[in-house]
Amino acid sequence: MITSSQNSKIKLVRALQGRSKKRRDAGAFLAEGVRLVEDAVNANWGIRFILYDETGKLKVEGLKLPTGGCAKVEAEEISAQLMKSLSETETPQGILAVLELTQLPIPNSPNFILIPDQIRDPGNLGTLLRSATAAGADAVLIPPETTDAFAPKVVRAGMGAHFRLPIHSMTWDEINQRANGLQIYLADLDGQSCWETDLREPLMLIVGGEAEGASDEARKLANQKIKIPMNGSIESLNAGVAGSVLMFEAARQRRNR
Repeated sequence: MITSSQNSKIKLVRALQGRSKKRRDAGAFLAEGVRLVEDAVNANWGIRFILYDETGKLKVEGLKLPTGGCAKVEAEEISAQLMKSLSETETPQGILAVLELTQLPIPNSPNFILIPDQIRDPGNLGTLLRSATAAGADAVLIPPETTDAFAPKVVRAGMGAHFRLPIHSMTWDEINQRANGLQIYLADLDGQSCWETDLREPLMLIVGGEAEGASDEARKLANQKIKIPMNGSIESLNAGVAGSVLMFEAARQRRNR
């Protein structure tokens, strides 16, 4: 059992909880909680190791972990006190995993791409990733000034989206190259109603952050603005909700074409 905070595995976990550079340098990220670890196992995601405390022991034993060869996954028990110090949740589930920082490939001819631009709140970004997966998006491209999609809070809010959806960080020049042949919509209060917009064609959807909205680069890239019509005095929805509504409207139209 690991009891020392100076253990190399514990030090790695703490590093991965920090800045995105630490995750890039280590080529790894964290998944905390039973559901996320199960999703990673079921997706055959690369797992470096699993840590659990006494409350998570039965959960680990219930996982179908590879047990042989290079695919063998190491699971090690740590003290409850140490797990509590590592957990970033109010009610720790007693299990976390260090996963390989790999990315699923983007399809050759994607027709539904999400661009979460200047989204700084991890919960909003995680919500957008989760909704993009459910709405059938082909990929999510993360531009500069958006929070790291593999930060622990984003991974938790994504609820397994990271194991199902291509998520790639790109410069605006790289995003512009990917936009070839796609209609590019920007969510904006001055746009056309999404109910009156044909979203069945191949598209990119740009959703800007609440505080600053979309960046200049995003506005230059977009060729049409769309909005969600709203009743009453509410001026806007948060980025996670607004982006989700727009993505599911696109999904609805595509199902009915």
